[in-house]
Amino acid sequence: MRIHLSIIFLFCCLLGFTQDDFYMQLADSAASLEDASIIYDPTYISIDYPGGDVPPDRGVCSDVVIRAYRMFGIDLQKEVHEDMLAHFNAYPDIWGLSAPDKNIDHRRVPNLMTFFERHGTIKPNSLSPIAYSPGDIVCWDLGSGITHIGILVDERSRDRERYLIMHNIGNGQVIEDILFKFEIIGHYTYK
Repeated sequence: MRIHLSIIFLFCCLLGFTQDDFYMQLADSAASLEDASIIYDPTYISIDYPGGDVPPDRGVCSDVVIRAYRMFGIDLQKEVHEDMLAHFNAYPDIWGLSAPDKNIDHRRVPNLMTFFERHGTIKPNSLSPIAYSPGDIVCWDLGSGITHIGILVDERSRDRERYLIMHNIGNGQVIEDILFKFEIIGHYTYK
């Protein structure tokens, strides 16, 4: 059973946790997913709903975000699907679909960006490292219409200037210093 995040946040507030604590815990959850053996696999497969996931030894960049939020009882598969059912025209028309698809929609970066823009907090796409905090979600344009997504973790670059990113760009679920490696096209928090 999914516990609504606002209830979790209220409970955390009663215990003295702040919103920043939530994002720090999200960053820690993302970091705990580090596993270079995860095979990058964008294959379309039918998955359970709600709570569906691709096999644990496989995934793409969006699966890192999905899996980190699932540790808090937040099912982005369900959240995105329900929002797309109610507001399908608000989402990108890139794939030629006539209706939402609970198996794949939440695994597509442009759909996650739309969802976070609709339900999260949009933060500036800054070139200043101080604009980014652990638990932030960042999206990039890799060129040729390819997008990418990751979560900032509470680890810094060697020069201590930037937070590192948990992501999967083809080398497994890894933590790397890529914040400014590509053009940033989205910067969000979601709780």
